[in-house]
Amino acid sequence: MKVTVVGAGNVGATCADVLAYREVANEVVVVDIKEGMAEGKALDIWQKAPINLYDTRTIGTTGDYTKTAGSEVVVITSGLPRKPGMSRDDLIGTNAGIVKSVTENVIQHSPDAIIIIVSNPLDVMTYQAHLTSGKSRNKVMGMAGILDTARYRAFLAEALNVSPKDIQAVLMGGHGDTMVPLPRYTTVGGIPVTELIDDSTLQAIVDRTKTGGGELVKLMGTSAWYAPGAAAAQMVEAIVRDQKRVFPVCTNLEGEYGIKNCYLGVPVILGKNGIEKVIELKLNDEEMALMKTSEGHVREVMQVLDNLG
Repeated sequence: MKVTVVGAGNVGATCADVLAYREVANEVVVVDIKEGMAEGKALDIWQKAPINLYDTRTIGTTGDYTKTAGSEVVVITSGLPRKPGMSRDDLIGTNAGIVKSVTENVIQHSPDAIIIIVSNPLDVMTYQAHLTSGKSRNKVMGMAGILDTARYRAFLAEALNVSPKDIQAVLMGGHGDTMVPLPRYTTVGGIPVTELIDDSTLQAIVDRTKTGGGELVKLMGTSAWYAPGAAAAQMVEAIVRDQKRVFPVCTNLEGEYGIKNCYLGVPVILGKNGIEKVIELKLNDEEMALMKTSEGHVREVMQVLDNLG
């Protein structure tokens, strides 16, 4: 059983570390373009095995995709952050080229692999990987909903002074300001959250969730990595162990929610075949309007990629 993580930066290394610690696969391969980076991170994780008592072997490589051959799941975290003076179109063009190249290498050596995208802009990078790989939608997906939902649940746990373990929630739509939190589907130990918190406090938590990534960038000067890396690892585990977990993930909608050919976060069942089912919730008019707004935003970004060719 082999899993590959492409990108040995903070997110990729965290994902590989969680996968090793939880013994999700026999072997985790980490790939990066920076000489020695993947080898060093993989070696560090392997040297931790006698301390944390796990058997998963971690192997790093600088650009040698032959070592990834036969991977069941591949997580792609590669990409550049937006730099001063760089437009959104520049960022999309740069990262789309990276994701395209990585995806080509991945499918050459692991043609049956399920691909999970973490690279940003998340929704359009999932679109790029889908175009490049030619795989069905159940085998190409983006990680965003689990991260966004985790932030939402963490903020609620703090406000209510309860364990985050007891909070269940659903977030849909694009990854960013137009995400669609669904308080109506949020529960605490089975109790609707609206019975435990006032509307203004709940709305403040929803708003904070929408800008959760930006809050961390302001604090640290860089994007988050512990929660994103763990979220991607949780998706891998659900697939490798055929857990049939219900998670929000980015996928190409094919008529669900009245939307076609657009990459949005929706609840799905994740198992050995990847996305085994897209769950279609009965949204009310207000929720559907928010979903349509999110669709419009994501389509604009997808159009940028299409125009770039």
